[in-house]
Amino acid sequence: MDPAAKVMEVDFSKSQPEIRAVRFEVFVEEQRVPAEMEMDEWDERSRHVLAYWGGRAVGTGRLLPNGHIGRVAVLEAFRGNGVGMLLMHELMRMGETAGMARFILSSQTQASAFYERLGFSKHGGIYEEAGIPHIEMVFTT
Repeated sequence: MDPAAKVMEVDFSKSQPEIRAVRFEVFVEEQRVPAEMEMDEWDERSRHVLAYWGGRAVGTGRLLPNGHIGRVAVLEAFRGNGVGMLLMHELMRMGETAGMARFILSSQTQASAFYERLGFSKHGGIYEEAGIPHIEMVFTT
Protein backbone atom coordinates (compact mmCIF):
# COMPACT_ATOMS: atom_id res chain seq x y z
CA MET A 1 0.00 0.00 0.00
CA ASP A 2 1.31 3.40 -0.96
CA PRO A 3 1.76 5.59 2.12
CA ALA A 4 -0.02 8.35 0.18
CA ALA A 5 -3.28 6.35 0.20
CA LYS A 6 -5.63 7.86 2.80
CA VAL A 7 -9.32 7.42 3.55
CA MET A 8 -11.36 9.99 5.39
CA GLU A 9 -14.94 10.89 6.13
CA VAL A 10 -16.06 13.87 4.09
CA ASP A 11 -18.98 16.26 4.05
CA PHE A 12 -21.20 15.26 1.12
CA SER A 13 -22.19 18.80 0.17
CA LYS A 14 -18.56 19.93 -0.02
CA SER A 15 -17.16 16.75 -1.60
CA GLN A 16 -20.01 15.94 -3.98
CA PRO A 17 -17.97 16.75 -7.13
CA GLU A 18 -15.23 14.25 -6.18
CA ILE A 19 -17.74 11.61 -5.03
CA ARG A 20 -19.73 12.03 -8.23
CA ALA A 21 -16.61 11.86 -10.42
CA VAL A 22 -15.48 8.53 -8.91
CA ARG A 23 -18.95 6.99 -8.93
CA PHE A 24 -19.73 8.08 -12.48
CA GLU A 25 -16.42 6.78 -13.81
CA VAL A 26 -16.90 3.39 -12.13
CA PHE A 27 -20.65 2.83 -12.28
CA VAL A 28 -21.90 4.88 -15.24
CA GLU A 29 -18.97 4.81 -17.67
CA GLU A 30 -17.39 1.45 -16.81
CA GLN A 31 -20.39 -0.60 -15.71
CA ARG A 32 -23.08 1.15 -17.77
CA VAL A 33 -25.41 1.92 -14.83
CA PRO A 34 -27.95 4.54 -16.00
CA ALA A 35 -26.71 7.99 -14.91
CA GLU A 36 -30.09 8.91 -13.42
CA MET A 37 -29.79 6.00 -10.96
CA GLU A 38 -26.39 6.90 -9.59
CA MET A 39 -26.97 9.88 -7.29
CA ASP A 40 -30.07 9.46 -5.13
CA GLU A 41 -32.06 10.78 -2.17
CA TRP A 42 -29.90 8.75 0.26
CA ASP A 43 -26.75 10.71 -0.51
CA GLU A 44 -27.78 13.70 1.63
CA ARG A 45 -28.71 11.40 4.55
CA SER A 46 -25.60 9.21 4.45
CA ARG A 47 -22.07 9.51 5.76
CA HIS A 48 -19.45 9.42 3.01
CA VAL A 49 -15.78 8.52 2.73
CA LEU A 50 -13.26 9.31 0.04
CA ALA A 51 -9.95 7.55 -0.63
CA TYR A 52 -7.13 9.75 -1.82
CA TRP A 53 -3.96 8.57 -3.53
CA GLY A 54 -1.34 11.23 -4.02
CA GLY A 55 -3.97 13.90 -3.45
CA ARG A 56 -6.41 12.48 -6.05
CA ALA A 57 -9.82 11.05 -5.11
CA VAL A 58 -9.69 7.40 -6.26
CA GLY A 59 -12.43 5.70 -4.23
CA THR A 60 -15.61 6.36 -2.31
CA GLY A 61 -18.38 4.71 -0.30
CA ARG A 62 -21.32 5.64 1.89
CA LEU A 63 -22.95 4.49 5.11
CA LEU A 64 -26.69 4.90 5.44
CA PRO A 65 -28.29 5.56 8.85
CA ASN A 66 -29.63 1.97 8.94
CA GLY A 67 -26.18 0.35 8.56
CA HIS A 68 -26.42 -0.26 4.82
CA ILE A 69 -23.07 0.27 3.08
CA GLY A 70 -23.27 1.25 -0.54
CA ARG A 71 -21.81 2.94 -3.57
CA VAL A 72 -18.36 1.53 -2.80
CA ALA A 73 -16.25 2.34 -5.85
CA VAL A 74 -12.53 2.39 -6.64
CA LEU A 75 -11.14 3.70 -9.92
CA GLU A 76 -9.90 0.82 -12.06
CA ALA A 77 -6.24 1.89 -12.04
CA PHE A 78 -6.20 1.79 -8.22
CA ARG A 79 -7.87 -1.59 -7.64
CA GLY A 80 -5.82 -4.35 -6.08
CA ASN A 81 -3.85 -1.92 -3.93
CA GLY A 82 -5.92 -2.13 -0.74
CA VAL A 83 -7.99 1.00 -1.39
CA GLY A 84 -11.28 -0.90 -1.22
CA MET A 85 -10.27 -2.50 2.09
CA LEU A 86 -9.38 0.92 3.51
CA LEU A 87 -12.77 2.29 2.42
CA MET A 88 -14.66 -0.61 3.99
CA HIS A 89 -12.68 -0.52 7.25
CA GLU A 90 -13.41 3.19 7.65
CA LEU A 91 -17.13 2.80 6.86
CA MET A 92 -17.43 -0.05 9.36
CA ARG A 93 -15.42 1.84 11.98
CA MET A 94 -17.75 4.82 11.58
CA GLY A 95 -20.78 2.57 11.96
CA GLU A 96 -19.42 0.78 15.02
CA THR A 97 -18.59 4.15 16.63
CA ALA A 98 -22.22 5.15 15.99
CA GLY A 99 -23.42 1.96 17.74
CA MET A 100 -24.19 -0.15 14.69
CA ALA A 101 -23.73 -3.88 15.24
CA ARG A 102 -24.85 -5.05 11.80
CA PHE A 103 -23.96 -3.97 8.27
CA ILE A 104 -25.76 -4.90 5.06
CA LEU A 105 -24.68 -4.35 1.50
CA SER A 106 -25.77 -5.24 -1.99
CA SER A 107 -22.69 -6.76 -3.62
CA GLN A 108 -22.20 -7.30 -7.29
CA THR A 109 -21.74 -11.06 -7.48
CA GLN A 110 -18.29 -10.65 -9.03
CA ALA A 111 -17.21 -8.67 -5.91
CA SER A 112 -18.68 -10.97 -3.24
CA ALA A 113 -15.34 -12.67 -2.44
CA PHE A 114 -13.91 -9.24 -1.56
CA TYR A 115 -16.65 -8.70 1.03
CA GLU A 116 -16.33 -12.27 2.34
CA ARG A 117 -12.68 -11.49 3.15
CA LEU A 118 -14.02 -8.70 5.39
CA GLY A 119 -16.32 -11.15 7.22
CA PHE A 120 -19.56 -10.57 5.29
CA SER A 121 -21.72 -13.58 4.47
CA LYS A 122 -24.14 -14.06 1.59
CA HIS A 123 -27.81 -13.82 2.46
CA GLY A 124 -30.56 -14.86 0.06
CA GLY A 125 -30.41 -15.37 -3.66
CA ILE A 126 -29.01 -13.49 -6.62
CA TYR A 127 -31.05 -10.58 -7.99
CA GLU A 128 -30.52 -7.96 -10.64
CA GLU A 129 -29.89 -4.29 -9.95
CA ALA A 130 -29.21 -1.87 -12.83
CA GLY A 131 -28.74 -4.90 -15.09
CA ILE A 132 -25.95 -6.35 -12.90
CA PRO A 133 -26.28 -9.55 -10.78
CA HIS A 134 -26.13 -8.78 -7.04
CA ILE A 135 -26.40 -10.63 -3.74
CA GLU A 136 -27.19 -9.25 -0.30
CA MET A 137 -24.36 -9.64 2.20
CA VAL A 138 -24.45 -9.19 5.97
CA PHE A 139 -21.82 -8.57 8.66
CA THR A 140 -22.64 -8.79 12.37
CA THR A 141 -20.16 -7.62 15.00
